Amino acid sequence: LPTMKMLLLLVALLSAALLASAAPPTCYSRMLSLSKEITESFKELQTSKTVDSCVETLPRLYLDIHNYCVLAKLRDFVAYPGCDRVLEVNELKEKARSLYTILISYCRRDLVFLTDDCNALEIPVSPPVEHS
Repeated sequence: LPTMKMLLLLVALLSAALLASAAPPTCYSRMLSLSKEITESFKELQTSKTVDSCVETLPRLYLDIHNYCVLAKLRDFVAYPGCDRVLEVNELKEKARSLYTILISYCRRDLVFLTDDCNALEIPVSPPVEHS
């Protein structure tokens, strides 16, 4: 009897794990995760002490995929001529290019732009502080 319970528990856990990983990411979730990844990578790049000084001249890269201006922001960043010799910047530009392609072609029907406030992409809004 204890062996049967253990076997049933194992089967239930495996089934739950398979169901959780079976759902493919949606276009929207891919756009959202990639935009967050790019924004975080840009923050890390700017705070890194070992990267070239040209990084300070790069256009800001705070992304909000619900802001129509994100398309121009991505185009400007990818086309920025400086820092081509810095590997991290080239990798970041490649991610930005991928997100732009996803936004304008593969997932354009899955996204609703809620604003076109370009200034909001220059000065990121800090998340609210939760009081406990």
